[in-house]
Amino acid sequence: MPFADFVGLAARLFEAAGVGVMVVGVLASVALVARDARGPKRAGAYRRLRQDLGRAILLGLELLVAADIIRTVTESPTMGQVLVLGLIVLIRTFLSFTLEVEINGRWPWQSRPGDEEGAGPPPP
Repeated sequence: MPFADFVGLAARLFEAAGVGVMVVGVLASVALVARDARGPKRAGAYRRLRQDLGRAILLGLELLVAADIIRTVTESPTMGQVLVLGLIVLIRTFLSFTLEVEINGRWPWQSRPGDEEGAGPPPP
């Protein structure tokens, strides 16, 4: 198998994994919220649904960005293709950051409330 074919296959597998993670994540999130909506955890079910959906989408987006980057290895990209790829990565990165804020309530580079340098990991 030539290298270009192997890399193309890897990119397609990453794309499939990204879409699969999002689809399975949505199904699992809905199933979990349906289970919790009737019990004592009902009050937090909607928040957990949003967090779980956000995590699934975030992981799927990261896999799709990896597929785009891998794909550039096999091609001799033109300047237009590089610009389009850069724009796609920029948009997906922006989406990833905004999902991170939605899930955790803070930017990825901000420390968690209560974290101090040298304090060690938070308790379980």
